[in-house]
Amino acid sequence: MLRVHDVILSEDIATAKFACNISRCKGACCVVGDAGAPVSKDEIPVLRKAFKQLKDELSPEAVDVVEKHGVVQGDTKKGYEISCIGSGECIFVQKDTRGVATCAIQRAYDEGRFSWEKPISCHLYPVRLKHIAGFDYANFEYIPELCSAGRRCGEDNGIYLADFLKTSFERRYGESWYQDFLEACNEIRNGMAK
Repeated sequence: MLRVHDVILSEDIATAKFACNISRCKGACCVVGDAGAPVSKDEIPVLRKAFKQLKDELSPEAVDVVEKHGVVQGDTKKGYEISCIGSGECIFVQKDTRGVATCAIQRAYDEGRFSWEKPISCHLYPVRLKHIAGFDYANFEYIPELCSAGRRCGEDNGIYLADFLKTSFERRYGESWYQDFLEACNEIRNGMAK
């Protein structure tokens, strides 16, 4: 484990090579699973706003799920997650002509139609955060069925997971934190090389 300010991270975040290869995995992290993406209480109003704005671009099944169960499910004890269609597909999924799942919120953000990117848990995936006793705990949740193409892409191109998630980590913790994190990553990598 390594600690950077109030964040405790598994060392494999520093050492693993990984870069999403969405053309190979087809956005599996958005469509496979037994629960929706975890979200913070602060993100819920923004997700509801996103649904209202993007509703006409989403699948009829997604709209039906939201009308029955809401945009987000859960509570303060168990935590909150984005609602999913029965198969595990996020309600915000859009598929392109090749069947690749992408996020409607992220697409609207990239096109300048929405002022917020996708939830931070999605942006940081395959790293997952848990907040316990004033600390964020970050773990690399590598699931071969979902992310083997990302691992191969990272290894083939020499891209570390920590570098691949630069923008996501900076969004969550800021540039200064990321620089300190990168120094810690380099120390671990240099220690492994000896």
